[in-house]
Amino acid sequence: MFSRVYSGAVNGVDAYRIEVEVDCSGGMGQINIVGLPDAAVKESQERVRSAIRACEFLMPSAKKWVVNLAPADTRKEGPFLDLPIAVGILSSAGHILSTRLAKFWMLGELGLDGAVRPVNGVLPAAVACKNEGIENIIVPDANAQEAALVDGLNVYSVSHLKQVVNILSSDSAQDPFYCDSRAVFERNSSCLRVADFSEVKGQSSAKRALMIAAAGRHNIMMVGSPGSGKSMLAQRLPGIMPPLEFDEALELTKLYSVAGQLQEKIGIVASRPFRAPHHSASLSGLLGGGSVPKPGEISLSHLGILFLDEMTEFPRSHLDSLRQPLESGTVTISRSRHTFTYPAAFLLVGACNPCPCGYRGDTLKCCSCSPTQSERYWARLSGPLQDRIDLHVEVGRLRENELSSQAASAESTEIMRLQVLRAVERQKERSGKASILFNSQLGQAQIRKYCAIDSISKELLARAVIQMGLSARVYDRILRISRTIADLEASELVKSSHVAEAIKYRHLRFNNCA
Repeated sequence: MFSRVYSGAVNGVDAYRIEVEVDCSGGMGQINIVGLPDAAVKESQERVRSAIRACEFLMPSAKKWVVNLAPADTRKEGPFLDLPIAVGILSSAGHILSTRLAKFWMLGELGLDGAVRPVNGVLPAAVACKNEGIENIIVPDANAQEAALVDGLNVYSVSHLKQVVNILSSDSAQDPFYCDSRAVFERNSSCLRVADFSEVKGQSSAKRALMIAAAGRHNIMMVGSPGSGKSMLAQRLPGIMPPLEFDEALELTKLYSVAGQLQEKIGIVASRPFRAPHHSASLSGLLGGGSVPKPGEISLSHLGILFLDEMTEFPRSHLDSLRQPLESGTVTISRSRHTFTYPAAFLLVGACNPCPCGYRGDTLKCCSCSPTQSERYWARLSGPLQDRIDLHVEVGRLRENELSSQAASAESTEIMRLQVLRAVERQKERSGKASILFNSQLGQAQIRKYCAIDSISKELLARAVIQMGLSARVYDRILRISRTIADLEASELVKSSHVAEAIKYRHLRFNNCA
C-alpha cells in the first residue's frame, strides 16, 4: 500500500516542501530510505521502528517499506523527518487513513518510546506550509509557540506518536494550539534590562559617538588604552538602540530557529541581538557554514550588534571577510551542490588598544612598542575595512577627578535612548515606509536629496579629502553621519557644524589610515 506525507526542510533561512512517499511491498521487514538522506535521516529507521512498537502498533514482519524523500536531488539533514516517516509507515500498514494526510504538514524527532522531541527550523517550515496553502501543521510541544507565530495556521502540538495518530483519525481529537504572538513579543520585549550608561564615568565623547551609531546604524570602532571603558560602553549600546519591530522579530526568530538557538519557553526573539565572539573563533563560526551549513555570528547579530572586542587580535582574513557583508547586508555560503544566503545587516562595534602594549598616546604610561611593531599591529585592519567603519573614536584614560567622583554620569541610558528614538522617527518619516530606512542605508539618490550641504560645508569636506586622503566611500559616509547628527539635533538642514563633527570621527592619532 502507498502513502504520502508532507513535511518541510530548511534551505538557508527558508523552507521548502518535502514529500515523504512510503511504499509497502513484500520483503524481509526492512525500511529503506532513499532521496539523499544523511546519516541522521538513515538512522531514523531504527528510531521509527522502536517508536511504532512502543505505541503497540503491529508492523507486518514480512513486509518491506521503501521511503522516498522528494525532491530526491536535495540532501535531507537532521532528525526532523522521523515523525512523517513513522506516519507514512503507519498509513501504509492501514493504521491511518491516507485521505487525511494531504491536509497536514508535520515534523519532529522520535524517541524510542514514541516521544516526539523538538527540532530546529520549525518557523520557516510553518511559513512554507502556509504558503503552500496547507492550514494544519503538527509539531513537537516545545516548538508549538514558535509555529503559532504564523497567522492563519492551525498548529497541533504533540508529545507522543499516539497523539499524532489520534489527530489524523478525527478532527475533534485535539484543539489547535493558540498563542497571541504579538502579546508574547510585547511582554518579553518590555522585560528587557540592560546596564546603564550612567555607570560609565566620563567618556562623554565616546557616549556621543555611540548615540550617533545607534541613531543611524553607523559602524564604530573605539581605540584606547586598557581599562579605559571600551567594553563597558559597547555592552550598554543595546539599551539605546531603537526597539525591535514585530516583523523584524519574526525574521530574527526564523534565523535563530534554523541555528537551533531559540529559547523554547519564549519562542520568539524579542530584543536586538548582541553577539561578542572571541577572537579565536573560526571563519565558519564567524561567517557561517560548516559540514551542515548554519548561520554564523554575523548572521546571528542581524538587526543587532556584532561586538569585536580586541578587534586587532582577530586574523586579518577573518576581518576582511566582513567587508562584503558590511556592504550588502547578506552573506553567501557556496557549496558544490547548493548556495545558502543568510541575512547579515548588523551594526559593527570594534574595540582595540592603540598598540601591542596598549599605551601608545597614554598620558601616564609610556609605550614600549617600536614603530615597526605598531605598524604591523595596525596592518591587521586593512584600509578597505577601515573605510567601512564610519566612526573612529578615541577612548582616553580617565582623569583623577573623574575616577574619584561618586556622582552618576549625566548621560544616562534613558536620556540617550529618547534622543535616539526621536532621530529614528525623523528617518522613518523621511523614508515614508513602514520599515525604518537608517541613514547608513541611504543610496546615492537619497544622499543627494536628504544630505544636501552648503558651500561652506563643501569647502570643509574638500579640504578633508585632500589632507586626510579620504576615499569616495568615506566621503559619502561622512555625509550620512552628518545627516544623523542633524537628526539628533532636530535640524532639517545639514549644517557645517554637523559636517565638521562627522569629519572628526574619521581621524585617529594612533594610525595613518582615514
